[in-house]
Amino acid sequence: MKDPGRKTDANVDFIASRHKSRRLLQVIVATMIGLAISATINLVDGDWTNLNVHVPAQIALLGALWALRKARFELANTVLLVTGTVSISVLVWQNSGLRDPAMLAYPAILVFASTMGGRRLFLSLFAMILLVVAFIGVSNLQGWHVNAVPTHTLGSMMNVGIVLSLTAFLIWLTAGDLRAALAELRAENERVRLSQARIEFLATHDSLTGLPNRVLARDRFSHAIALARRHRTMAALVFLDLDNFKNVNDSLGHPRGDELLRAVGDRLSKVVRDSDTVCRQGGDEFLILLGDVRDRSDVAEIGVKLLEQLSAPFPLDGLAVSTSGSIGIAMYPEDGADFDELLKKADIAMYGAKNAGRNAVRFFANEMNSSVLEDVHLISGLRTALARGEFMLYYQPQFDLASGRIIGAEALLRWRHPELGLVLPSRFIAIAEQSGLIIEIGAWVLKEACRQMQLWRSTGLGDLKISVNVSPLQFQRDVIETDIINALDASGLPASALELELTESLLIQDSSTISALLHRLRGLGVSFSIDDFGMGYSNLGYLKRFEVSRLKIDQSFIRRLTDDKHDEAIVRAIIQMTTSLQLVTIAEGVEGESTLARLVELGCHEGQGLHWAPALPSEEFLEFATKRWSMSGIPSGPEAVATGPEAIVR
Repeated sequence: MKDPGRKTDANVDFIASRHKSRRLLQVIVATMIGLAISATINLVDGDWTNLNVHVPAQIALLGALWALRKARFELANTVLLVTGTVSISVLVWQNSGLRDPAMLAYPAILVFASTMGGRRLFLSLFAMILLVVAFIGVSNLQGWHVNAVPTHTLGSMMNVGIVLSLTAFLIWLTAGDLRAALAELRAENERVRLSQARIEFLATHDSLTGLPNRVLARDRFSHAIALARRHRTMAALVFLDLDNFKNVNDSLGHPRGDELLRAVGDRLSKVVRDSDTVCRQGGDEFLILLGDVRDRSDVAEIGVKLLEQLSAPFPLDGLAVSTSGSIGIAMYPEDGADFDELLKKADIAMYGAKNAGRNAVRFFANEMNSSVLEDVHLISGLRTALARGEFMLYYQPQFDLASGRIIGAEALLRWRHPELGLVLPSRFIAIAEQSGLIIEIGAWVLKEACRQMQLWRSTGLGDLKISVNVSPLQFQRDVIETDIINALDASGLPASALELELTESLLIQDSSTISALLHRLRGLGVSFSIDDFGMGYSNLGYLKRFEVSRLKIDQSFIRRLTDDKHDEAIVRAIIQMTTSLQLVTIAEGVEGESTLARLVELGCHEGQGLHWAPALPSEEFLEFATKRWSMSGIPSGPEAVATGPEAIVR
């Protein structure tokens, strides 16, 4: 790979070389013209004495032009300077000596040699000139060679003018080069100064929004803490995270996402005082540093104003985009005494605001820290749980209420943590979704559930169906289709024996991608049910749109069915609606004979719960199902079930 720096240096050297060659050509041509004019004047005056200098000098200068044409700059420069020095020295010797006008050319030669030649050439010429001057002076003093005292003529005056003109031309060129070099040096210094200022700015500011970054935030918050300590007041570190910002990037593109971040930074800056600081932490996270505050109420008021600024739509390229934020606040000195500690606690409080439903403000509390530490511990354990075989599936049987026949099972995930013991799904599933680990866990659940069900079916247990809960994240990451196909292919289980339990939050999105995916899975033979119906949106439109087969009535309604008229009314309405849509209803959480009898009266089709069995390990499920299968002709009732220490209630 070529170095761009070297390429730039080569360009600079090339330009400088061309400039010096042009200057040398100008001086050679000017010298040749000057010698030609001087020779002409001498010939007009009838003085043939100096032809022995002019002719060889012109020939030598032609050689310098040839060398310059061959790009041999050093040779051409040396020939010019040596020719000039020798020619002037000979003219001085054979004419008027140290009084000769040619002496005026020596300074010009030295000036040109100092700028265009090397140090060795300059010193050599300077020494040569000193020797010539000394030799001519001594020769005149000793009478070895006496130069005549010049008489002033028109020709001599013209020669002086020629020498002075050449000297002035040379000095003018050199001075112009020096001025240009100084101007370029000043411009380069200014570029370096601006570049250094830019580097310093980028080191302490966010390149996208122009706001201070975390480095500058740390420094400014140290000053805020010092000021609060001096005035015996408080300081606050506010951590703001935009809600669902990823949706903006995914749907509108990153350029509009960047535009939104800049607009958010501008709005937040309008809320705070001049002494406060709005920083961009990174991504869609912002820090607001508040110094010299009296109490929490002041900070809470500012937090509310910050959220209000986000509530108004943002105009982005003709679109009105709405957003919100979750705010966590840590206070100095009660929550900590340094930036890093307060930042960590403000971050924890922000997640508390997220868990509270977003678009909220939360102050840090000690119990939050304990919960976060436990979450971190769980996430660390989740990363290795699959490899260590700590996950297992329990199976809760499902029954046809009319015949009492077992028709399938719901696969329920369990985690035997080596230190924490049994960890309920309600504790780790949400964390697995937040961390993205649910993708790998969900793929394992599908594979294991299909394998186990096919094993049971191959032993002659019957055409049972396995129901598997799936996470919306598995659909959003576009991996669910591959995981299902792999699970079915690996196990040999027919697709018709697999049912996916979907959440209403997934279906309510109604995206074209999810619709197409569910349609393809439906084409394979996979069926769908809606889990915990009645607790969410209960939207009737998606029941037809997504070709759902079953609705699972949430157990919170079933358990109070015989005690609460409102719950009974809800259950009745769901069953009637489902029947009219030619769908199947399954009640979960059936625990007593009276509840079962009432469900049958209301027309419920299927059920599961402790009335029959809890969720069972695979071996116990097989034993239970075999027994029930052999009793398929007997109406269902509260038969005994092996519910040893491994039995876990969902």
